[in-house]
Amino acid sequence: MNGIVLFAHGSRDPAWRAPIEAIATRMREIAPGVLITCAYLELTQPDLPTCVTDMQAQGVRTITIWPMFLGTGRHAREDLPRLVTDLRSRYPDITFSLRPAIGEHPAVLEAMTLAALGT
Repeated sequence: MNGIVLFAHGSRDPAWRAPIEAIATRMREIAPGVLITCAYLELTQPDLPTCVTDMQAQGVRTITIWPMFLGTGRHAREDLPRLVTDLRSRYPDITFSLRPAIGEHPAVLEAMTLAALGT
């Protein structure tokens, strides 16, 4: 079974997570056979290790992690790779794929361009 984690920063404001959760909900509609969850670096639960533990318990053996950041800042460049390295050592039976920041994906750049133009 495959899993996808949408990894975001987190916030004290619970409303902040609504867009990330909405993306996860839509992804589940499109890909019902894939386990999709959200994880947060700080201030919001669940964190990434908790999500991976839950996914492993559900039989997931391949996890793709998408940083839900507009660009590759310190969290995407340093903190997240360090977390994934730790997870790889803790869960050698799971294959982890760490993707680049979602905001750098060409489709996201195009969608943002069109939205900013009001089209």
